[in-house]
Amino acid sequence: MTSVNTQVLTSLLENQFIPVIAPVGAGKKGESYNINADHVAGHIASALKARKLILLTDTQGVLDKQSKLISSIKVKDYPKLIDDGTIKGGMIPKVNCCAEALRGGVKKAHIIDGRKDHAILLEIFTKGGVGTEIVP
Repeated sequence: MTSVNTQVLTSLLENQFIPVIAPVGAGKKGESYNINADHVAGHIASALKARKLILLTDTQGVLDKQSKLISSIKVKDYPKLIDDGTIKGGMIPKVNCCAEALRGGVKKAHIIDGRKDHAILLEIFTKGGVGTEIVP
């Protein structure tokens, strides 16, 4: 990804609209590219200088090898979890996007189960949360 044009997003947000973003990019010759939505979300969060990035998914968050939720991961530690096979499959782009967003200035990222009632509130306002937070 080369850049995120935030003008439209900023205008929508300033006017109390919640944008729904399709992860499609444009090439130099007008061609369309389908981009991984996690990748797009991380770059948009960085470009907007968001304080928090929340990814809703259909799993609890990052699970250890015994399928128990890992509630918090430091960004410096996540490559080891990929190398040892703890983080695998579709969770890799999610954690990579969170790490990229943190490197871009986002303060905290969360991966939570969007199927769970009140998941965002529980993640943000309870001590242990219900998903996995990725922190600097």
